[in-house]
Amino acid sequence: MLRDKNSVCRGPCANRGFLMAISTTCSGKGGGLLEKPVIERTTTPGRESEFDLRKSKKMAPPYRVILHNDNYNKREYVVQVLMKVIPGMTLDNAVNIMQEAHYNGMAVVIICAQADAEEHCMQLRGNGLLSSIEPASGGC
Repeated sequence: MLRDKNSVCRGPCANRGFLMAISTTCSGKGGGLLEKPVIERTTTPGRESEFDLRKSKKMAPPYRVILHNDNYNKREYVVQVLMKVIPGMTLDNAVNIMQEAHYNGMAVVIICAQADAEEHCMQLRGNGLLSSIEPASGGC
């Protein structure tokens, strides 16, 4: 077998060259083209699609979780609790929220769905911080 310098296959596979023929039988419909299989999409009754679930979550009115200043907890502790309780909370954001609550009396921790806001509020309270929730649509 002769190999030219532009051969795609080099090395140990060069001796394994073979010709593969693929034949298809057609059922009289236009020149040997295979038809694309039809895939039916079915939904389970009573079960929403992922799109519908995301849409309903976005439609839920947002709520603010408010952190209130207190005279009991040290600033470092407040930052630690914020980072522990709020998913994705960074050190910089936690410090900024703590400082805003310290100087202004309160700070918005997160805006989220009501159920999540209630859970975050309870977790903050469970760690000794003063917090509350309010609808995010009202006020500024």
